[in-house]
Amino acid sequence: MKRTLLIIDDSKAIRTQVTQTLVDGSLFGEILQAADGIEGFKLLVNHDVDIILCDIEMPGIDGLKFLAMLQSRDDLKDMPVIMLTSHKDISTKVRGLESGASDYITKPFEPTELVARLRVHLQIKSLQDELRRSNQLLLELAQTDPLTRLCNRRHLREKLEIELNRCFRSDNPIAMIMADIDHFKQVNDKFGHQVGDEVLVRVADLIQEELRTYDLAARYGGEEFCLVLPETNLLSAVEVAERIRFKAGKMSFGGKLDSANLTISFGVAAYDGSVEGSIDDLIKKADDALYMAKHAGRNNVKTMDD
Repeated sequence: MKRTLLIIDDSKAIRTQVTQTLVDGSLFGEILQAADGIEGFKLLVNHDVDIILCDIEMPGIDGLKFLAMLQSRDDLKDMPVIMLTSHKDISTKVRGLESGASDYITKPFEPTELVARLRVHLQIKSLQDELRRSNQLLLELAQTDPLTRLCNRRHLREKLEIELNRCFRSDNPIAMIMADIDHFKQVNDKFGHQVGDEVLVRVADLIQEELRTYDLAARYGGEEFCLVLPETNLLSAVEVAERIRFKAGKMSFGGKLDSANLTISFGVAAYDGSVEGSIDDLIKKADDALYMAKHAGRNNVKTMDD
């Protein structure tokens, strides 16, 4: 794996010495150089850097100011930085560590010590990166339905609460669509759950394709889906549901479902943003409208105003 080091030091001699110390390429495939904090920051935001060596004393943006710039950015504040300092006093080193540095090396440095410290911090960064990836995966597993890759029911409620609060603060409408695949139990009973799962995934993909990037789709139950549409009134939400209903009816499946005719029933509800309502009330309105659609013959879209 190609790793990148960024050296920030106003001394060209120091930058050259560091580069020559690491010339064998066993630790870094690329070494970037900057003569001051501003130049270093520009390189940092335009390259994938793994670790930074930074002088404390430099003209203009010195090492401590550079650290402050990193700490102001969420995407950069955890970047490992080893400070280079010619100061022997503890207070300067402590200031660097308190400002966000991971470690320090006193100049003139011993090449073997530099290599050893860089290797240690690369190992630490590798472990931290792996931990972040694992945490992100766990978060996705906790929020996502494993079959359809849509949000799960719990995450839906969390996001819906945020969207409802935003709706009432901004006096904007918000709509919800409940969708249920008609006669889905017959698909499972006749063709098996594997075929049923294929249908669920295809419907989930269709729903996701018809939504905007800031809309939310969730698998609410076995064959039931819930769509949350911020800044959308009741009429517009009905149009979205009708579009999905129409396209679902045109879907074709191979194999055992070659002659199947897929239909979906929809219930739609909305708040206009002027009157505050609860999550449960909005869900109930959409669910009651879905119940109406089922009892009106299925394969249609209903609201409580119908």
